Amino acid sequence: MRAVLATLALAALMTWAPARAEVLKFNDLPGWQADDHKAALATFLETCDLIDGADWRPLCNVAADAVGSDATARQFFELFFLPVSIGSPPALFTGYYEPEFAGSPVRTPRFAWPIYRRPPELRDGEEFLSRATIDNGALRGRGLEIAWLDDPVDVYFLQVQGSGRIKMPDGRTLRVGYAGRNGFEYRSVGQEMVRRGTHTIDQVSAQEIARYVRAGASDLLSINPSYVFFREIDLAPDRGPIGAMTRSITPMRSVAIDPAFTPLGAPVWIDKQGANPIRSLMIAQDTGGAIKGAQRADIFYGTGPAAGDAAGVIKDGGRMVVLLPIDRAYAMLDGL
Repeated sequence: MRAVLATLALAALMTWAPARAEVLKFNDLPGWQADDHKAALATFLETCDLIDGADWRPLCNVAADAVGSDATARQFFELFFLPVSIGSPPALFTGYYEPEFAGSPVRTPRFAWPIYRRPPELRDGEEFLSRATIDNGALRGRGLEIAWLDDPVDVYFLQVQGSGRIKMPDGRTLRVGYAGRNGFEYRSVGQEMVRRGTHTIDQVSAQEIARYVRAGASDLLSINPSYVFFREIDLAPDRGPIGAMTRSITPMRSVAIDPAFTPLGAPVWIDKQGANPIRSLMIAQDTGGAIKGAQRADIFYGTGPAAGDAAGVIKDGGRMVVLLPIDRAYAMLDGL
């Protein structure tokens, strides 16, 4: 779900002609001066070496020398980047997190809902088996089960988030990450609830979807034919899950974007409105099946129930601004 090569993302950005792009000044970004630029730069350095492009490499070298203080970090971004607004605001910001669930390495009366490894015959970009077909047992008995959960809703939300931690009965914690998807387009369960007239758009949240499905609307999950497969990953407990750039992501500093518009690894200024506004520099280190468009972003809130509660209610407008190397920013505008 969140695994797109940085090279492909950058190529897409350079070949796509956006309907609207505008170079801004850093003074045009409300809250820019007050942000923690040192924290943003540390997150940028996590994946900077993976960004493909000759104009990024020297920036990565300079960045390593700029992490000493917030002042030097802010100067780094202001000296070597230009803020570019791509597409037409308002943006749509949502949130995601790394869930924690109880589970079992074997099927039991309680733990009866599997999460699967990637089938060897699965081919990226090709339709495989739909969610309904898999849920009806198409992969049963093949030994692809990684673990078993006690709730099909938990399995579904683990797939939506793309990674998670599973606490086994012996106290061990198994971490799983994205390994592939079945090739079907993602369909929003929340939008289906609105279409059916059971909810208004402002009533839909991750928490409400889970409550409503558990209350008897289990058929809703099958309207989304997209299905995600997992792999076991070995990470230190204090490290975030693996994002699309194959490195750990950082709470409140990593964001999932559409790589057709924003290069993976690029800094992005988030100006999120709503009940809890966010004005912060984050790094585009992840992608998602539902993240489509130039002004669309999914903010990583962290791990566990509290992060899930915070992320699940985010559905806010605002503006997203991409920080691009100066030459790249003007080259993109010249191509419009």
